[in-house]
Amino acid sequence: MTPTRSSYDVVVVGGGHNGLVAAAYLARAGRSVLLLERQSHTGGAAVSERLFSGVDARVSRYSYLVSLLPASIVRDLDLRFHTRRRRISSYTPVGDTGLLVDTGSEARTRASFERLTGSDRDFEAWQRFYARTGRMAQRVFPTLTEPLPTRTELRRIVADDALWEELFERPLGETIEATFADDTVRGVVLTDALIGTFTHAHDPTLKQNRCFLYHVIGGGTGDWDVPVGGMGALTDALADAARAAGAELITGCAVTGVDSDGVAAQVRYEGGTVGARHVLVNAAPHELARLLGAPDEPKPEGSQLKVNMVLRRLPRLRDTTTDPAEAFAGTFHIAESYAALEQSYREAEAGRIPSAPPSEIYCHTLTDPSILSDDAAARGMHTLTLFGLHTPARLFHDDPEAARIAAGKGVLAQLDRVLAEPIAECLAEDADGAPCLEVKSPLDLEREVGLPGGHIFHRDLAFPYREDDSATDPAERWGVATGVRNVFLCGAGAVRGGGVSGIPGHNAARAVLES
Repeated sequence: MTPTRSSYDVVVVGGGHNGLVAAAYLARAGRSVLLLERQSHTGGAAVSERLFSGVDARVSRYSYLVSLLPASIVRDLDLRFHTRRRRISSYTPVGDTGLLVDTGSEARTRASFERLTGSDRDFEAWQRFYARTGRMAQRVFPTLTEPLPTRTELRRIVADDALWEELFERPLGETIEATFADDTVRGVVLTDALIGTFTHAHDPTLKQNRCFLYHVIGGGTGDWDVPVGGMGALTDALADAARAAGAELITGCAVTGVDSDGVAAQVRYEGGTVGARHVLVNAAPHELARLLGAPDEPKPEGSQLKVNMVLRRLPRLRDTTTDPAEAFAGTFHIAESYAALEQSYREAEAGRIPSAPPSEIYCHTLTDPSILSDDAAARGMHTLTLFGLHTPARLFHDDPEAARIAAGKGVLAQLDRVLAEPIAECLAEDADGAPCLEVKSPLDLEREVGLPGGHIFHRDLAFPYREDDSATDPAERWGVATGVRNVFLCGAGAVRGGGVSGIPGHNAARAVLES
């Protein structure tokens, strides 16, 4: 398939969810739009796949939960897509007991805190802390689909000077240590500052603060919800919306370069060239530099292990007071106490796979069984998704396969420590009798879905503001500027990027329409 025209108002490079959002908005606004995607399908990292032969389970292979997708995008684009809220926020096993956070029962959560910590002190601190971040989320989240506020404007929007200092000015570790006493509770709070980011609680650059902010503001609530039908249901709906609006989507077409004088652009792809008034790049800034022939931008470094499993049944827990169907329905924390997270970071920073690698697990099928066939669901099968922390790309360079196997064994060994039976005994088998287990390192993510260094945010996250109010260029006002006047970022590397949100795609489209 080739483009039907020699030139378009907009060419979108990359068919991940943000590129699809941008294409749909612009086509609905009457612009001629061409989207080029190097893979054989759209969706990027937000896809669902049947990973294991003979096993009918549509696994969200790379990204798996939704928090930052604004309801306004779903409404604007008439998407047939929805999510389900998880009643169990998290479960953290500790020996023969555990900490259960049940959003539907304050009394039950309080009792769990008291049982673990010996008092209700940390529960009360938890309630106060997340009430404050919740109020901030309600104020800040709507700004993500508006022109980028200045730092002063955002501080006024937050309207809590003490919280601003804690989250925007000082390392998050200071606040966690001053607020919570228990090591496990501290670790549960800190994990939201580390998912997808290789750093520690007291990093003076505040990478952990930026990551934490995006994890607690989603939807104005901070909830992380389950996409019904799997993550591919979202990107399939977006592709349908873009096509219905008139956008051309061409897959299996790798873009090789972009030339622009700031007014008109030429996009080179394997087999031809097409003109554009604007080019939106749904790829990392590191990749954009290559396409523009610019000096290399330092490659970012991802730091996560992704493990996908299909189970015959849920495993039993050492904690016999908690139903596995509840423990795995929320975020299941493994080896993520505050002290353990620090130790793992220091070991990885020194170039070693952590001795007790931390990770988080959740079971999609406990909230949305529709990703299983009726037969698989009736047999009690489930999916498990594990996200390992503190496994930076540098650990995999010398011997990628050996390091991937070692890291996978490491996280599963930590899971086994809190189970009453080995997870291997619960794994389903594929049509060839092999266990339904897949392990992906940062290098795998780079090779398969184009994430440089395996960085799931394309580069380190930025606070959602600009430093001054002098910007008049639409791309700067919307946080999608690249330094080339008619080439915009529309992916996770934009300001207010990261996660499955569609926000960079929305904002890049708005910048085009204002140009």
